[in-house]
Amino acid sequence: MTKLQLRAQMKIFLAGLSANERHARSLAACDELMATREFRHAQTIMIFLSMASEVETSTLAVKAWQEGKSIAVPRIDWDTQRMEPVQITSLDTDTMQTSGMGFREPASGMSVPLGCIDMVVIPGMAFDRKGIRVGRGRGFYDRFLAQQDFKGVRCALCFHEQLVVEPLPCEAHDVPMDLIVTDTEVVRCQPAGHSAGKHGH
Repeated sequence: MTKLQLRAQMKIFLAGLSANERHARSLAACDELMATREFRHAQTIMIFLSMASEVETSTLAVKAWQEGKSIAVPRIDWDTQRMEPVQITSLDTDTMQTSGMGFREPASGMSVPLGCIDMVVIPGMAFDRKGIRVGRGRGFYDRFLAQQDFKGVRCALCFHEQLVVEPLPCEAHDVPMDLIVTDTEVVRCQPAGHSAGKHGH
């Protein structure tokens, strides 16, 4: 299946989730992530601000703040097609703006150096168990994760159906995930050539 077909298939699945189901399953996925040692050990975590069909990440932010962690979210420079992490201290809609592409992002805020980010929580349309990701096709996360200064844990957050059995097509610029968390399991992705086993926490 091509990336295009996969994106179309996942869009149909995501659109079919009721608000209640998406909310309940988002909470389950966030609980799975918050129970991992990677989340517990991370001090500065970059999360995505969910779009309407994605796993809701607000629970992660609130829990992280309660534990004294810092939260950053992406702000996109549309001229350079680059994403920069900006620290936020609230999810208040007054401090957010919506870009022309429908992304929510902070209206202002301090940029966080890449080297300070211990974990980045990443959305996507589909993932396989080796950590290969199919995004929305714009390449923002691939460019972001490929930067040499970034040394943190790459953690995908998605619904169970977005974790596919068949290996996904991998291109040279694709940056694999270290961890994939769904509403039912945590997958620690093995290096290429090793079979990816299913692990608990």
